[in-house]
Amino acid sequence: MALLRVLAVDDELPALEDLSYLLRTDPRIGEVATARDGAQALRLLDRAIADGRPIDAVFLDIRMRGLDGVVLGRLLSQFANPPRVVFVTAYEEHAVDAFEIKAEDYLLKPVRPERLTEAIRRVAVSADVPAEGGESDTIPVELGGVTRFVSSADVIYVEAHGDYARLHTAAGSHLVRIPLATLEERWAPAGFLRVHRSHLVAVKHIDELHIDSGRCTVRVAGTEIPVSRRHTRELRDLLVRRARKGRQE
Repeated sequence: MALLRVLAVDDELPALEDLSYLLRTDPRIGEVATARDGAQALRLLDRAIADGRPIDAVFLDIRMRGLDGVVLGRLLSQFANPPRVVFVTAYEEHAVDAFEIKAEDYLLKPVRPERLTEAIRRVAVSADVPAEGGESDTIPVELGGVTRFVSSADVIYVEAHGDYARLHTAAGSHLVRIPLATLEERWAPAGFLRVHRSHLVAVKHIDELHIDSGRCTVRVAGTEIPVSRRHTRELRDLLVRRARKGRQE
């Protein structure tokens, strides 16, 4: 993968210098541009696109004079090929805005080098390997008072808990206040299928399909998940099509 070109935006010069220094120390980043406000950031981004060298990611403060980070993030999401956005802020309450903009990560100041490294990893993976069947999506989760983002690409299956949903990944599970029906609609392009009123699965993680006396189940990463009658035919046909495509390739 080519080295990343990133833009750091902060109206406080010491914070901007610290962030740009940390970004330059990461071996995955080849170039770091800086901007002191949203307007300057837009000019730099437009110039980079015109030069045929677009910015891969923007590390963006939120509370800035003039054009603030949330507004700028929404503008960036409307680009034909939007850069990845990582918010870097001293305030926790903007996590919902970051979620709506589909930010890659949300870092709290003072930025810890290990969290910045993780955010850069997310950007690098997102820039190089899109999720199967569509773009990856991210969900903000609270872990010990810290907001982090779980990518749909890392989720194996989802389990309904009333108005909440539990995201199961290889590293653990996270309870989020999002109905399963909402995730079903949003993550369908990324290869997720509703197999039961209580379960949504990433089809690529299905290891086995069992049908016994009319009862259907799937094994996903070692967990057996029930499949309702109304979803059995759809799932079976989908797995058959995937198997045939695999043999043809």
